Formats: sequence, C-alpha cells, structure tokens
Amino acid sequence: MPSRRSLRRPLALSAVACAALAGGLLTTTQSASAAGTRIHDIQGSTRISPLAGQEVSEVPGTVTAIRSFGSARGFWVQDPHPDKNPATSEAVFVFTGKETPKVAVGDSITFSGTVSEYYPGGKDAGLQSVTEITGASWKTVSSDAPLPAAFKLNAASVPNRYAPSAGSDKSIESLKLRPTSYALDRYESLEGMRVAVSGAPVVGPTNSYHELWVTAEPRHNRTTRGGTLYRSYADPNGGRLKVTSLIPFSQQPFPVADVGQALTGTTAGPLDYDNFGGYSLQATELGKVTDHGPAPETTRKQKSDELAVATYNVENLSPATPQAKFDRLAKALVTNLSAPDVVALEEVQDDSGPKDNGVVTAGETLKKLTDAIKAAGGPAYESRQIDPVNDKDGGQPGGNIRTAFLFNPDRVSFTDVKGGDATTPVKVVGDHAKTTLSASPGRIAPADEAWKDSRKPLVGQFSLKSRPGSRVFVIANHFNSKGGDQGLDSRFQPPTRSSETQRTGQAKLVNGFVKELLAKDPKAGVVVAGDLNDYQFSPALKDLTAGGVLTDQVKRLPAAERYGYVYSGNSQVLDHMLTTRPLTRADYDIVHINAEYADQASDHDPQVLRIRP
Repeated sequence: MPSRRSLRRPLALSAVACAALAGGLLTTTQSASAAGTRIHDIQGSTRISPLAGQEVSEVPGTVTAIRSFGSARGFWVQDPHPDKNPATSEAVFVFTGKETPKVAVGDSITFSGTVSEYYPGGKDAGLQSVTEITGASWKTVSSDAPLPAAFKLNAASVPNRYAPSAGSDKSIESLKLRPTSYALDRYESLEGMRVAVSGAPVVGPTNSYHELWVTAEPRHNRTTRGGTLYRSYADPNGGRLKVTSLIPFSQQPFPVADVGQALTGTTAGPLDYDNFGGYSLQATELGKVTDHGPAPETTRKQKSDELAVATYNVENLSPATPQAKFDRLAKALVTNLSAPDVVALEEVQDDSGPKDNGVVTAGETLKKLTDAIKAAGGPAYESRQIDPVNDKDGGQPGGNIRTAFLFNPDRVSFTDVKGGDATTPVKVVGDHAKTTLSASPGRIAPADEAWKDSRKPLVGQFSLKSRPGSRVFVIANHFNSKGGDQGLDSRFQPPTRSSETQRTGQAKLVNGFVKELLAKDPKAGVVVAGDLNDYQFSPALKDLTAGGVLTDQVKRLPAAERYGYVYSGNSQVLDHMLTTRPLTRADYDIVHINAEYADQASDHDPQVLRIRP
C-alpha cells in the first residue's frame, strides 16, 4: 500500500524554540521527564503540544491501528480513559520510521519517547503539524483489550464554520481549540483518535494513490450529482474528509468510487493529517461502495444556425501520450460534446512531449488528435496555434504546453492573418463591421510580465458559414496555476493565495483586449474560454468581467451545477466561458464526463457554448 506520506521525516519541535528553528528539526531535547503523563497531556488544547521537545515515559494506552508499510511506519495508541476536555485528543502516533513496530491492535502498552511536532511537507509548506512520539520504546502490559469507540463524524458533530480567525501572524497554532465552533478545531481535537463515518457520500473520486473523499455533511452545499460544491472562500466545506486504508489490499482492495456513490455501512480508523489533502481517515474498517453513480453526460447537437464553441483541458497531451487517451478524448468530442464547431484546447504539449530538447512544434500532437477524432466518426478538424518560446510558458518542464484551436471547416471559416508568432502582440485593426485582428491567430501581450512562465492567450477570428458575414473572436486561455498558495487546511487562516496576483494581472490584460475590440466595434461577438485556474467569485474573474464587458456563463447556471473540476472533495469552477453582450443569450453546458470519475481522460470536464453570431 504505497503512500505519498511515506517520504516524510520526523521533526521534533519545541514550542519555545519554534521561532528560532531554521529547518524544523530540534537537535537537542529537553531532559525533563513527565511522570504520570497521559496522552491528553501530550496533545494539549492547542495545535502544538505543551510538551513538544520533551521526553515522556510510561504513558499508557491501547494500540488501535498500525501502519506497517512505507518509510513512515508506526502505530496509533489511544487512552481508553479520556479526560473531560473535548479539546484534548486522547490519541497519538508513535513513529518508528522504516521499521515495522512489533505491536498488535488491542495491545495495552506503556510507551516512552520524545514528543515531536511533524510538519507534512516541511514547516515552510504552511500546513498544520502532527503531534507524535519519536525515538520510542514501549512495553506490552496485556493483549486483546477492547478498542475505544470511534467518534462519529456527522452533520451534528462537525461545525459549519471552518476555521478560527488568526492573530497578527495569521497562525492559528497558539489558539485554544474550539471543537464545537470550527471544523478544523474539531478534527485537530480528534488527531490520532478513532473516528467513523456511516453511509458517507463520495465527493472526490478514487485516485491513483488509493484515496477518495467523503463528506460527513451530506446535505451541505450538495451538487445536482451528489458532490460538494465550493461556492465561496467563506465556506470550504468542513465535512470533507480523505479516506485511505490500512487494510492490506490482499484482504480488501481499496474501493474504486465515483462522485455520487457512497461508502455504505461504517468506515472507521484513526484520524491523520498529511500534505496531500489535510485530515484523513486511515481506515481499519471500510464500507462498501454503492453500485453506481450518475452516468457521464452528453450535450445536444448544435442547430444549423448555432456556432458551438467548446473548451477542453486535455492534460499534457503529446505524441508520447498513450493512444487510448487520444481515442477517449476523440470519442468525448464527437459523442459527449456532439462535435462542436470550434474547440479551444489547453495543455497541448510539443511534439517531443516532456523531453526538454528544444522542440516547440505541436503539429504531430494535434494531428494525432484530429486523426483520432476522424476515426471516431467526427469531422476532419483543422487546427491553428502558435509555437511558444522554448521553456517560457510553464507547465511540465520540456512540454511547452500551449492553447490551440480546432475547427470544423465544413461549418466554420477561420480568418487567417499572417504575422502571429510567440512574441508579437496581436492588435485590433479596422472599425465596426471591418474590425479584425493584425494577426489571426495571434497572442495577447506575450511580453507582458503577467505572462511570465505562463501560457499566453490565443485569439482567432471565426465565421459560421450558414450565417454569411458573421464574425466571432475566440480567445483561448490558460491562466497560471495555484501553485504556491496555502492550503485550505493551512495553519495560516485565512490562507494566502499568492498565485492570485499573477492571475489578476492576466485577467486585466484580456479584459483590456476585449475592451479594445468593443471600442472598435460595439457589436463584436467575443468568446473568452479556457482554464482560468480560478473561481467565479475570485478577484481574477471580477477583473476579467470588469466594466460589464464580459458575462461569465457559469453564473447563469443553477448554483448546484456550477462546477467542472473536483479537488480534495470540493466540486468547483476553474474553466470558464465568457461572452460579450451580443452573445450573452447563449446555451451553455458543462459536460460532466471526467472530474467526478475515478477513470478519467482528463481531470477537467469540457464545456460547450452554443451561440447565434
């Protein structure tokens, strides 16, 4: 059972010395021994143990679970005789490194060792710490002791409010835990203890690391298809919980589940915390998955006088990608998306894929996709794109990801205007009905600092052949990622979204370009599409729509349908399609075929917009 957390290293941090530590490892421990110490004394009523860095001896408890794999082995021990303070956890993890601990579940033991605070991902990652025992020794007193009852996580026990407000340094570590007021405090007060969920809806599909997400609050911000909707910064959905397994796969394979299914019965085990999603239930008892969830969706075919524009993040597509993925993407475009007239693609890699060898062309990548589409019964799409400067657009090193257009020449004409390249900014020329682009395709302000190590927007001019004289400008986008942002479950609250600054700069540039088009032709039909890596309520989207020049179509959907991406159990919006006023009355659809499923061709759902230009 491989785990990403197996790469961790123990960090012993004194509460007094924390500020003086540069790395995170306390190299000297205090000699004070806490005689008569219980586990709740070790855990204390804040996130940092009051005994951090100290040695404790002969602390009693019952072994409740064992991690016997990876390089982060150890076991959880829980005091069967809790105190009366709900803020103090009654369990702790005893870390044994690469050695499998010689204990059994149900052993009553006394343990000794150093109280340590381990920060998953390193202290600079900004996450919370896990109180644990390092350099441990223990004595078995008896065997086959009954395990403490698991704490039931449900809508009644998990508060709706997510996190307390932090002090001047933004850290919540020193604050007294209030488990009846905040979800993060509730989980921290249960750190290491046995917890359980019953009949828990799956809100994040099984991934390649054998993890899935459930919610303890089934009715809270529920989507139309059974997920949990992330609808504002103020409510990150505290009922979400990651589930992994301590059960050998030979005894019980990890469930493969999609959003909309549920783990029936009881799922129980110690509550842990890591840097890949925060609090997680390490299951020693796993519920069974319900038979099926919602089926993948199919959107309707566009009418003869409708222009169907789609956006699809194809997730690092290159000739090195297995043919099976090309075939799945092709089938989705032809069948689930009903062969849209124009497709804005994101994450198209160069012809050598992740090899960092100076290749920037993407002709082979796009031909392999268009050939697969034709083989699936779709149209003979043509493509347009601009090769980036090598290693200047971010993404996977060597991959040179970029945005690109596919279009169906049987229904759509592309206005080719020479002059578009990686570094030349496209301009708006002409006016009114003769408004056009200095280059088509062209790139918007590619030299601007806002696009540093990020994809540049690609703009092209299209016309629908069934409507002579029609003009639609489509801008394909892939804004910078959220890399570097503090997690929702960070010890810093509210978490800092440092990547937001660059996206707001990018949004202002695209907004400015659309304003230029409208200044030349107030009737210009413009579609801004792509993976904007931000939410409909974010500052970036406010800047993109500033002045009312663009309408974000996702806001016209019912609230429970506003998502196309699932991350850490939150169904959310990252991809968008926006229109200028002449195209506002559009038929817009997020086609759910990927994000909610364990088996997916991309981690994004595609979107389709049908307009009458």
